[in-house]
Amino acid sequence: MRKFWNILISGSLALFLLAGCSSTQNPPATNTDANQSQKEKLSVYASFYPMYDFASKIGGDQVNVVNMVPAGTEPHDWEPTAADITGLEKAKVFIYNGAGMEHWAEDVLKSLQNKNLIAVEASRDIKLVEGHHEHEDEAKDAARKEEHEDEGFDPHVWLSPLNAKKEMENIKNALVQADPNNKDYYEANYAKYAADLDALDKEFKDALSPLPKKDIIVSHEAFGYLCAAYGLNQIGIEGLSPDSEPDPARVAEIIDFAKEHDVKVIFFEELVSPKVAETIAKATGAETAVLNPLEGLSDEQQAAGDDYFSVMRQNLGSLKAALQ
Repeated sequence: MRKFWNILISGSLALFLLAGCSSTQNPPATNTDANQSQKEKLSVYASFYPMYDFASKIGGDQVNVVNMVPAGTEPHDWEPTAADITGLEKAKVFIYNGAGMEHWAEDVLKSLQNKNLIAVEASRDIKLVEGHHEHEDEAKDAARKEEHEDEGFDPHVWLSPLNAKKEMENIKNALVQADPNNKDYYEANYAKYAADLDALDKEFKDALSPLPKKDIIVSHEAFGYLCAAYGLNQIGIEGLSPDSEPDPARVAEIIDFAKEHDVKVIFFEELVSPKVAETIAKATGAETAVLNPLEGLSDEQQAAGDDYFSVMRQNLGSLKAALQ
């Protein structure tokens, strides 16, 4: 909280300075048509990559979307800067996942002076599943859940394509509320991507249902919704927190499970250290591979044209190879 209030004070100071430097006179008409068009776009802030990608797809060329979490940054413990607070004060729409993913969102929203900001919790109306933050400390997990109600749930709802469709619908509704003149445009974009997500869901079902193995070992329990949708069983080396490390007893338990169930691939994530996954793989004779929870893409991935759909299909390929 101390860090948050420092951010808030800095953000308020930045706003004061901006206000003091502003002029009541109209500026000279030197902007290009492109710059004017950019100004007229709906200003949207997204809490991290999936929200950014979904908002960009639904909003298209009618919105200017800012991804608050820098590329390649693990978002679970990220916090907004003073510049982010300043940006939110000017934005029209703020999109966040919810379900405990953005631990800072509630405090930030309460602090804003921008009372016209439309804030949408994209996971609203999605049935959440419970998760565990730390396997070795159930009491601590229960206390955390009691203090922060949403944090008892797995927030990674977007890893089910049908949940992603619902999140896109909630985002579409927020854009329509903020910009009703472009309702038909947002509705058409949503219809296109909703059909694409239905097709992706079918790809996963058709590819995974006939495979003989169903157990996957993952570095942290980000894949509960994906596994529930397609009949898989995730065994997390760690719970919902990607940056904690398991104790030796948990590592031994995972090694025993991998040997007993002939697990040939130990999955890790690009944004966290693969060290523990590599240790378990070495002890069991398994390989390691990436299973991407889509919490953030690198600049290189985005420059190459990767997005939610391409990374989900990469994940599908990795699962097929592991479960043969």
